[in-house]
Amino acid sequence: MEQNMKFMQIAMKYLPEAKQSLGEQKVELDLEKMQPLLQLFLKAMEDAYELGKQDAQE
Repeated sequence: MEQNMKFMQIAMKYLPEAKQSLGEQKVELDLEKMQPLLQLFLKAMEDAYELGKQDAQE
């Protein structure tokens, strides 16, 4: 769970850049509507974390 919080902090770090990019394309950024994408992001980050962990152990 703490790991997910760290992943969310990483996502929030890049949120202004995403908002700017989407704003240029006239796309509204709604965190509630983005919830499924955020869950997908967390899964991807968990997989990337596990891959890095495996690489470090080899």
